[in-house]
Amino acid sequence: MKLHLSSAPAFRRGRCAGLSLLEMLVAMTISTLVMAGVGSVTIFTARSFVALGNYADLDEASRNALDVLSRDVRQARAVTAHTPQKLTLLANDNSTLTYTYNPSTSQLTRQSASSTTVLLEQCDFLKFNIYQRNPSNNWTWYPVQSDVSTAKLIDVSWRCSRQILGQKVNTESVQTAKIVIRN
Repeated sequence: MKLHLSSAPAFRRGRCAGLSLLEMLVAMTISTLVMAGVGSVTIFTARSFVALGNYADLDEASRNALDVLSRDVRQARAVTAHTPQKLTLLANDNSTLTYTYNPSTSQLTRQSASSTTVLLEQCDFLKFNIYQRNPSNNWTWYPVQSDVSTAKLIDVSWRCSRQILGQKVNTESVQTAKIVIRN
């Protein structure tokens, strides 16, 4: 009496130990799809983190520029010259402060008697407007017609952006402020 350890025939025992070609192709296709999905999620997450960091950096630069500009305008004695891309102020110490936006370099610079500072970089748009202090009854501001020394309100707007992987996809929303000359 012979006892067999397995009830399967001998020729079937060898085939059960490995994978067939079809099983291998299905397994490789499924693992390729899973890896492609994981790779796509990883790339999307990395881009999102870079975009969030860029947006926070743009926001910080805009707040810093607005703080410096607001301080200078509030403490100024008068506006001495104005164009949509340039604002010149007479400071309390009778020195001149000039803010200039250069579209070709995408920079806003602050120039005083002693130094020149870049306040904003990668600025796509910037515009200065000047108004008289008193608004109308429906809060419409009166623009200064000819004499810039009558200006008591400065309106400034800008938009900055950065590129991520060669594409300009990270744009900060338009920053705008109305600043009153206090003196």
